[in-house]
Amino acid sequence: MLGFVPFALVLGAQAAEKGFSVIEVPLMTGLNFGGGSEFAAVELWTSPPHILLIVAITFLVNSRHLLMGATLAPLLRHLPRRKALMALFFMCDESWAMALADAKKAGGKLSLGYFFGVAFGLYVSWVVFTTIGAFAGPLLGDITRYGFDMAFPAVFLVMLAGMWKGPNAALPWLVSLVAAGAVHIVIPGAWYVPAGALSGVLSAFLLARNQ
Repeated sequence: MLGFVPFALVLGAQAAEKGFSVIEVPLMTGLNFGGGSEFAAVELWTSPPHILLIVAITFLVNSRHLLMGATLAPLLRHLPRRKALMALFFMCDESWAMALADAKKAGGKLSLGYFFGVAFGLYVSWVVFTTIGAFAGPLLGDITRYGFDMAFPAVFLVMLAGMWKGPNAALPWLVSLVAAGAVHIVIPGAWYVPAGALSGVLSAFLLARNQ
């Protein structure tokens, strides 16, 4: 939850710079709850906004949730659909990774109390501090000069370290990194995001078929 604070403040401040109100920021972060797609949407935001482009980028960035939800599906089958859908709504990268690690320790059983404790705490932290960022951002100016934006990649680096299973399993990560970096250099805008996501998923699929 503490790790969410710096980049939640950055997102809220950046959204305020693009004209989002203090009410609109928590609506976006509360209804979508996907930090990567929200950063991409804010970066692409114009007046008037290119809705189809933002929707497409949001879908592509959040498409990783399809795979994440699939890995949780066997652990949620015993739940009523209402509870399973609620669990999937509150799922984010961090709660997903922590829930899987906890289920592995418990012999493949998902603790719903543990999952919701983690997920809901992260959700509240995200919505609250993006709202504070939207309110305080215009007063503080460019808060990235304090290094807050480094928290976002730092959290994902810690997650990747926890999921490390050797160089062969990490090959899709490398493909995604190289593709995203190349597109970022060559093509302006946020197209490096879908390029990295799609290339990583495609390489993982091809490697799985070969094995």
